[in-house]
Amino acid sequence: MAKVVVIGGGYGGITVAGGLDDVADVTLVEQKDQFVHHAAALRATVDSVWGHTIFMPYTRLLTRGQVVHGPAMSVEGTTVHVAGHDPIEADYLVLATGTTYPYPAKHLVSQSAVAKARLDVTREALGRARRVLLVGAGTVGVEFAGELSATFPELEIVMVDKADTILGTAGYKDELRQTITKQLEDRGVELVLGSPLAYVPPTDVGTLSPFQVATVDGRSIDADMWFLCYGSQTASGYLGRSYAEQLRPNGKVRVTEHMRVVGCDNVYAVGDITDVPESKRADAARAHARVVIANIRDQLVGREPSTTYAPGKEWVILPLGPEGGASQLVEPNGQTRIVGPEETAEIKGTDLMVSMIRGQLHLP
Repeated sequence: MAKVVVIGGGYGGITVAGGLDDVADVTLVEQKDQFVHHAAALRATVDSVWGHTIFMPYTRLLTRGQVVHGPAMSVEGTTVHVAGHDPIEADYLVLATGTTYPYPAKHLVSQSAVAKARLDVTREALGRARRVLLVGAGTVGVEFAGELSATFPELEIVMVDKADTILGTAGYKDELRQTITKQLEDRGVELVLGSPLAYVPPTDVGTLSPFQVATVDGRSIDADMWFLCYGSQTASGYLGRSYAEQLRPNGKVRVTEHMRVVGCDNVYAVGDITDVPESKRADAARAHARVVIANIRDQLVGREPSTTYAPGKEWVILPLGPEGGASQLVEPNGQTRIVGPEETAEIKGTDLMVSMIRGQLHLP
């Protein structure tokens, strides 16, 4: 039976591993001891119940395959070197290691118990803080401000960004920016826009320790805690010299329309690690994974890969806590419309897609 090795147990990785478990000898390599539902990580920072909900075991994902816990140290060709484990040889290799991001939007520690303990400490500190600084007013900063203001209505929140508006990168409609801005201001969130910080605070992220900083244009800001809300980095550093031509300068992996790594017939990539020109989202990673599943199934029976991927119409879903937010939706005819809190909550805000992920992991 063909050996399929999937590196990375995030949204795309678990989809590929689970989708090939019935036809191949699947090994999922993942350094964390539990799956982390990062789409709900910001709510877990303010809510103790969610602080446990976002961590889910891998134990029921595969019925025939195995999960190897440990970081992938290097990959040469289709040989995977995992810390504390013998080299793993693959007939088909899938790269699904995604990106890293500052805490608390993503958790980088391997042990879920350690991650939960850090969340408990952060949550307790937030309950005692008077004022919190969020550096960055993109989607993460906005969503985090929504979670903080919903759970700690007395907490003063100040957001700083070098752009003149929130959601300062391309792709967002002005109507969405205006709708979200009004909701934030109605909650008392202070927006300091148009100038970046002159220097980062002298305290650790997420630590209760008063400080004072200034923006480049001279605005003084004091707070008790701060969080960095930008800084995504592609997690591809483990790829060895044999992948030098497949890596772009930003660390992303070049893929074909079949989600094959360029020049590698039996190597695929899914999710944030790829150079597919689209925003990096969990639903996109799962869509990539479905293409890879179909194409490896083709190869297993001697056919050429037949399924291709093209970026679809992108929705922007921005909950501000369980009952706020707005979304930018694309209709079948290509028209864009902005919807408010109720429809946003229906799409993502209340459940944050936990039920779907638990279903993928075969959890009750």
